[in-house]
Amino acid sequence: MKIAYLSTFYPYRGGIAQFNAALYRSFQKSYQVQAFTFLRQYPNMLFPGTSQFVQKDDVVDKIEAIRVLDTINPIGYLRAANKIKSYEPDLFITKYWMPFFAPSLGTVSKNLSSSTVKISILDNVIPHEKRAGDLTFTKYFLNHTDAFVVMSDTVKDDLLSLKPNAKHISHIHPLYNHFGNKIEQKIARDKLNLPFDKKILLFFGFIRDYKGLDILLEAMKELGDDYHLLIAGESYGSFDKYDKLIESFEIEHKVTKHVRYIADNEVPLCFSAADACILPYRSATQSGITAIAYHFDVPMIATNVGSLKEMIEPNQTGFLVERPDPKLIADAVKEVFSGYLLDQYKANISKYKSIASWDSLSRAIVDLCHEVATEKAAENSKKTKLL
Repeated sequence: MKIAYLSTFYPYRGGIAQFNAALYRSFQKSYQVQAFTFLRQYPNMLFPGTSQFVQKDDVVDKIEAIRVLDTINPIGYLRAANKIKSYEPDLFITKYWMPFFAPSLGTVSKNLSSSTVKISILDNVIPHEKRAGDLTFTKYFLNHTDAFVVMSDTVKDDLLSLKPNAKHISHIHPLYNHFGNKIEQKIARDKLNLPFDKKILLFFGFIRDYKGLDILLEAMKELGDDYHLLIAGESYGSFDKYDKLIESFEIEHKVTKHVRYIADNEVPLCFSAADACILPYRSATQSGITAIAYHFDVPMIATNVGSLKEMIEPNQTGFLVERPDPKLIADAVKEVFSGYLLDQYKANISKYKSIASWDSLSRAIVDLCHEVATEKAAENSKKTKLL
């Protein structure tokens, strides 16, 4: 089987590139696979972070991807499709996470050979931060894709609301395992200038409004001085409003800030230093943060929104808070640290890690491809008989 995989690969950085690299390596064990990526992923004016590209401190898997697609140049969409088509793939894979990519990815998929099975891994279908045209663009992409992989019930429900007959499979989000080993907690805290004698809560990842950092800061006001919050991640927009909250709540002594892009070689420090990782989200589909936390045996405290419960509650790897409310979050933190829950969660994480593998996901995608190909062959045979 020949697989063409179009998405974010080196030299681009970030969690999606890391996901794609890990899955690519799994496919590579058994199949001929070629990675394709963007000539231009986002225009700089639309990218709120510091850089889309790998930096010198990033731990990166340098997948040899062919750069073919400029997302904002429609003239180049067909050129990219023809380049991928010339590879003659049996399976074409994309990863979809926001409507911005729908016109380019949808047009490429539309113009590939009808014999190529087109499968997309969906992170989001309906975005957290909605804009005019989102649903139109997304429907265009969905209509030019044969089948889908979802990793949460929320994404599945959104998919079926827009394409009720969509062929799909569900699979748990594999764990990220490329960050290296856990570091001794005392060493990690020393390097991050964190107190040794506090209960450390970690808020990790890009800081966006829907992730509820403001709610967590208010919850910190309700917690005693034996708790400490580590904020580690780049802010999408100004961090000033959060600084004002920290000052107004008088919790400066309980918060350590690393408000910047966290390089891959720093990730083990952040998670090794933490006692628990906290997601006070207002909305969510699934979260790749949980996959990193579990790799480092760090339990979760999260609001019960979207499909976060699917990665936490079934395997009892953390605590779900009923809704994104500061007092409820503070109460949950106190309960988790009051008894033996943390030890129970860590034991359950160990069990979960044994099933959340990249090889399992790649096998599921190949099985789905074979199923779609069989259905296509049967449909073509039926048409031929009618003629």
